[in-house]
Amino acid sequence: MVDQVLLQQVKAKANAWLSGDYDADTRQKVQELLAKEDPTDLIESFYKDLEFGTGGLRGIMGAGSNRMNIYTVGAATQGLANYLKKEFANLPKISVVIGYDCRNNSRLFAEKSADIFSANGIKVYLFPELRPTPEISYAIRKLGCQSGICITASHNPKEYNGYKAYWSDGAQVIAPHDKNIIAEVNKVSSVKDIKFKGNPALIEILDDKIDDNYIQDLLTLSLSKEAIKKHKDIKIVYTPIHGTGITLIPRALKALGFENIIGVPEQEVISGDFPTVKSPNPEEAAALKMAVEKAIATGADLVMASDPDADRIGAAVRNENGEFVLLNGNQTLLVFIYYIITRWRELGKLTGKEYVVKTIVSTELIKKVTKKNSIKLFDCYTGFKWIADVIRQNEGKRIYLGGGEESYGFLAEDFVRDKDSVSACMLLAEIAAWAADNGKTVYELLQDIYVEYGFSKEKGISVVRPGKSGAEEIETMMKNFREHPQTELAGANVIFIKDFANLTGTDTIENEQVTLDMPTTSNVLQYLAADGTKVSIRPSGTEPKIKFYIEIHSQVASREDIAAADAAADAKIEEVRKSLEI
Repeated sequence: MVDQVLLQQVKAKANAWLSGDYDADTRQKVQELLAKEDPTDLIESFYKDLEFGTGGLRGIMGAGSNRMNIYTVGAATQGLANYLKKEFANLPKISVVIGYDCRNNSRLFAEKSADIFSANGIKVYLFPELRPTPEISYAIRKLGCQSGICITASHNPKEYNGYKAYWSDGAQVIAPHDKNIIAEVNKVSSVKDIKFKGNPALIEILDDKIDDNYIQDLLTLSLSKEAIKKHKDIKIVYTPIHGTGITLIPRALKALGFENIIGVPEQEVISGDFPTVKSPNPEEAAALKMAVEKAIATGADLVMASDPDADRIGAAVRNENGEFVLLNGNQTLLVFIYYIITRWRELGKLTGKEYVVKTIVSTELIKKVTKKNSIKLFDCYTGFKWIADVIRQNEGKRIYLGGGEESYGFLAEDFVRDKDSVSACMLLAEIAAWAADNGKTVYELLQDIYVEYGFSKEKGISVVRPGKSGAEEIETMMKNFREHPQTELAGANVIFIKDFANLTGTDTIENEQVTLDMPTTSNVLQYLAADGTKVSIRPSGTEPKIKFYIEIHSQVASREDIAAADAAADAKIEEVRKSLEI
């Protein structure tokens, strides 16, 4: 049953887009929506304004107020420009960096944004072609800019695009700037408020120098140069999955010293349609299928993939039977942190001031690794803007070793302030060389970490609920989990509940409450059981889904015990799923 009041409101809003303020193509598309007998698409396109949230914009491309198009992107850019002019009114020049990925309309949205910034008197540094998102962060810092944007929807399906806003430190905006920018964007109430006529004199196309500087700085992170020299011929298959990684990652790996980089030609074709995959997400096995097949055919040892904007890394390694298995985000995070700490210790670089950052939904094994090595660990919210915030707070006080999250993002350097698959691919290749130098594969290295620190298995489950009704259903699910909390997880009593929406921690044994030490609230609920099982629940901030993170722990005495521990963890995860009714 269609809500007739909502439908009339939507039609009125759509008819306003038929005015001469909008281009002919947009007007035509709106007419087609109005003419459809089924009003579903019309309602989805206009029932609300695409929200400029704390991470910027992300949505399906198309005509309408709830879609990614030159007008919603234009309003976001105009609002950001207005805020920058207020915040930096004392500067003689305000400048921004604009980058974009391979998606359909990314170049168009980037150029329109450049026009709007320049029309507002703001200097623009525009990348000449697609580039990895972390390089936009790097360029903001390198060029001394006040802000920057990247047009990308990360690993979302091809129908999506997005808009990430960055601050002067190269990190995505957080308080107070996020709310202040949102307020300015919301003031842009008419398309007439958007200055689309650019000033070409204020738009500078960046040259290759920024690429050269970025790669040279990444090379300084290397901790095992001799191992790389000895194992420079390791066969590595890399796929950009049609995205921006192709512009820099093969070049960076070769600059590091690796000579046997094998591509997947079909996936080196830059395309926003992602023709060889259903979803360009390196978290999914299907996205790495062609790369794994190439590795089998060529006898390669390691498979790596980056998502369309090259900030996330996916990987596959050979197990004890020579078969390829995918590493999940928690496993790559664990291997990265273990390696960096181990090498810093071996090289005598540790001073006692080092620290590591992980997100609250990432594996708790990181806590064991850092504790044993006397390294400070910071836990933060999901999203790299929070890892960047920890780096900002510790600048000049502590030494950053690395930080990451379970969703396949890692940052090895502090001269970038967003997750970086360029440096992550370089790091994983180096780890493979170092492991080989120690008579191990990457898979065996991971097994040995489990033997030393305990076995952990994590499972991420996403329940997708698109559209207006889906958003309401997700809200209801979160409410139910809060009002009717789990008392046990697969037979283990829940002993602590963390509700980050009100920063309250509840000890269910002592029936006591504590205040959680976090910078702000977040719509995340976490259950911790007596046997170490952890469940985290949160609605996605960028996709129409609610996410469940299940983590199971046990002890293993040897590599041979891991298979049984893994099977037991799978069974336990299924029990937890049933208890959560997902």
